[in-house]
Amino acid sequence: MKPVLQNHTVFAYAKINLSLDILGTRPDGYHEVQMLMQSLTLHDTITLRVQPAPGVSLSCSELSLPTDERNLAYRAASLFLSAYAPSYGVELHLEKKIPSAAGLAGGSSDAAAVLRGLNEMFGFPASDAALSSLGLQLGADVPYCLLLGTALSEGIGERLTPLPAAPACYCLLVKPAAGASTKQVYTDYDALTQTTEIPRPDTEGLLDALSTGDYAGLTSRLCNVLEPVTLRLVPEIADLKETLYSLGADGALMSGSGPTVFGLFSTETAAKNAKAHFLRTGYAPRTFLTEFYQR
Repeated sequence: MKPVLQNHTVFAYAKINLSLDILGTRPDGYHEVQMLMQSLTLHDTITLRVQPAPGVSLSCSELSLPTDERNLAYRAASLFLSAYAPSYGVELHLEKKIPSAAGLAGGSSDAAAVLRGLNEMFGFPASDAALSSLGLQLGADVPYCLLLGTALSEGIGERLTPLPAAPACYCLLVKPAAGASTKQVYTDYDALTQTTEIPRPDTEGLLDALSTGDYAGLTSRLCNVLEPVTLRLVPEIADLKETLYSLGADGALMSGSGPTVFGLFSTETAAKNAKAHFLRTGYAPRTFLTEFYQR
């Protein structure tokens, strides 16, 4: 199969969890989840250049990130080419804007963008379902990062239901200096729930709020069952949420397994004032003002 484009640029969009619930643990060890996902306009940029010989090369603006098979973007390119264009290779360059290990699906989004970009470059040999199947081999969030927008994610992340667009607002992301291991967070969650009742999302209420465009109904129901767990590892999360509310956020929550906290604001002025506060108080490299992205 020959390429129809030799060069291409694609965007990889960050995501947040407006809710995250864990329904149980499957026999294979994976957690059964139910999550309300929302993509953001904050994005990485990936340039792709088809090569006439097999192989993948990757360069990245963030020098701390691996550029071999440990990188999901690299693995996504290898997976797609082996399935649909084994005679060709690709050269990738990744400009990172989404912070790493932040609960924002940066790596998964990069992988999804590479799959989407290569599919376009080779004339769409893969259907949406086939592309999603490839993505699931790379990570549970990749199928959602292919879909984008507002969606309900279930199973281990592979069952996706597109939802009405969330009400427009401003989203301020603030990442603590300390990190949290996703594996550790899920292990600690399993242990904590043996002895402690953790508040769970009102998923039906969230879906109703989305169906009617009820911004207040949405922001009042933000909930992530992993937040109390990660909070034990990164106590700063509680301070960030309290500060966001004091600065006028209508809702605040930790995204994914953390540690990034987001605040939702109905006005640009309030959001910019909150961002300025965090910039003044030492969060300059880890503060991002963005908005909801809709497909």
